[in-house]
Amino acid sequence: MAVILPDTTSSTRWVEFDAPYLKAAFAAAGLPPANLIVQNALGSDATQVSMAQSDITQGATVLIICPLDSGTGAHIEQLAKAAGVLVIDYDRLTLGGTRGYYVSFDNVRVGTVMGGGFTACVKAWHVKDPNVIVMQGAPTDNNATLFAQGYLGVLNPLFKAGTYKDISNPPGSWDPPTSLSEFQQQSTAHKNINAALIPNDANAAAIIHYLQGQGVKPQTFPTTGQDASLAGLQNILAGYQCGTVYKPIYLEAGATAALAMYLRAGKSPPSSLVSGSVMDTIAKVSIPSVLATPEWVNTANMNDTVIKDKFVPVSQLCTGQYASACQAAGISG
Repeated sequence: MAVILPDTTSSTRWVEFDAPYLKAAFAAAGLPPANLIVQNALGSDATQVSMAQSDITQGATVLIICPLDSGTGAHIEQLAKAAGVLVIDYDRLTLGGTRGYYVSFDNVRVGTVMGGGFTACVKAWHVKDPNVIVMQGAPTDNNATLFAQGYLGVLNPLFKAGTYKDISNPPGSWDPPTSLSEFQQQSTAHKNINAALIPNDANAAAIIHYLQGQGVKPQTFPTTGQDASLAGLQNILAGYQCGTVYKPIYLEAGATAALAMYLRAGKSPPSSLVSGSVMDTIAKVSIPSVLATPEWVNTANMNDTVIKDKFVPVSQLCTGQYASACQAAGISG
């Protein structure tokens, strides 16, 4: 079994959660550690291809890949197909690929949850005349497209009705400095922006730091995020981020391990495991899929979600300036 994760910058999750959860899930499934390799391409297309080639040469029978982009993923999947290696797309779908299965979260639902959390926060923070910048992830990431489909499904009716104003829609990136630059350019050009739909915690953290430097007060400028990162959760506690989309990655990792073990044994996975499907809009095929359910997390349910799941340790979350906010939110070990 070989797993190739994409990078360390688009989200902290790949190193902090996916890699250890996948190792634990395969161990629980009975796979000897010597039969598993988990790698990270560190943001390099060439590295991701090279890792896949090496894994195939070394005898991998199942390749689990979270592609940096669909072009790279499709190239790897062609190499795997030629060698008779089965492929699972992990978290990100390779458009135009040849993989047999896909394991992820319902990514349109991720966006819908984010949009719903945003609108609830705008109301709770009493933002009059919301003038919104709608940001996106990298255009090369199909998940970013699906996230946007979800949150625009919530926001577009409000824009059309005139309840909210759609001020700006920059191109998008998963690189926090790039995302910050986009935000700074647009907020300078449109000084009436007073709310931001931001698709992940890492991008939000850079933008929130900038807003704090501009003297923006807590619970006045709604922002969103995804991944339930430590920084994101602390920004929620501080009143600068409305909430974050929490994706219990252990569910995704566990489903991946179960599916891979069936494939390794040459058996078809049961419908109770592979119960969904996602359309590859380039290859024009429906991909059998395992899709977990995301959840919106804010101060009201943080203790019962990410803390209960031990996703983030209380000792790290509730330090220093965040201790009183944790207490107010009922967060305990």
